[in-house]
Amino acid sequence: MTLELKRIIEAMLFAAERPLTTREMRSIFAEATDEEQPGVAEAFRNVREAQIVAVLEELKIELETQPRAFQLVEIAGGWRLVSRAEYAPWLKKLLDEARPHRLSQPSLETLSIIALRQPISRADIAAIRGVEVDGVIKTLLERDLITIVGRNESVLGKPLLYGTTQRFLEHFGLRGLDDMPKAAELRLQAAALRTAEQKAEVKKEEPAEAKAIHEEQAKEPAQSN
Repeated sequence: MTLELKRIIEAMLFAAERPLTTREMRSIFAEATDEEQPGVAEAFRNVREAQIVAVLEELKIELETQPRAFQLVEIAGGWRLVSRAEYAPWLKKLLDEARPHRLSQPSLETLSIIALRQPISRADIAAIRGVEVDGVIKTLLERDLITIVGRNESVLGKPLLYGTTQRFLEHFGLRGLDDMPKAAELRLQAAALRTAEQKAEVKKEEPAEAKAIHEEQAKEPAQSN
């Protein structure tokens, strides 16, 4: 049964146009039917998620040790068959016409800000970049790389908040946001920026507080020697 299970999972991954999670695979096994051969699908009805995980690891090793043009990788919380990097020149030529245009530098910069500081408003993105981002936000929404995740209830007008999507992880081949290049360093920079913003707010309040203290001191009678 193990060999057959492995080939079924391999066929699923080959046919899928997106990463599949082990939970989704388990659901497929539980719901699959075959009118011509009812007993075949029924035999795999109770496959456990742990079995699927074990088969995926076995299949991954098998593809790594054999001279195959593709490999099994974990992306965006799921599993997917992808071509190996050494075949990129030919596949790039094959796929260039079908692929959407590459992201522009402003789009990449905006996307990085959203990925690291989400949820974040349009105004905050514009403040960090120093330019208007309406057009870039529209493009990223259309390409399903970002989405609206809510509103900032604590700010006047309750502006929309943006975050990245599952498609974002798939597009860049990431298992999660922590897999972003130099994610740790960028997160530290984002934290430092937040600290700087907080200090700036404190400094704005300090003159008013100092003035109030000075006025209070001026009201106090001078002590005699």
